[in-house]
Amino acid sequence: MCTSIVEIATASGMAKGDQDEWFPLTHSVVAYDHARHAWLEDVITIDFVHRDLPPRARAAVELTLESAKALHEALARAIAAAELEESERGQGLERPRSGVPERSFAPRIAA
Repeated sequence: MCTSIVEIATASGMAKGDQDEWFPLTHSVVAYDHARHAWLEDVITIDFVHRDLPPRARAAVELTLESAKALHEALARAIAAAELEESERGQGLERPRSGVPERSFAPRIAA
């Protein structure tokens, strides 16, 4: 049975499609429904699209609910850090980008 769970958001950025070509984005579509490609039951699908281009202008993923939650948490952390960075730039507190970085970076891998 279809869940009819679909959320659409406008998007600005670029995505790489099936022809190995980059294309501009207009929307992201997030849904919870039957998997089309993953060997799973229901999945969170995320499609990045340009609504005025052919269907090949699409980048998509199918994630388990647990993977989608981990991605959500990673996005929240990255967004919070980016907002802090932008805030510091706006206040003239930008860190120098050349030479040795002031703080080390260790990527977090969500389980």
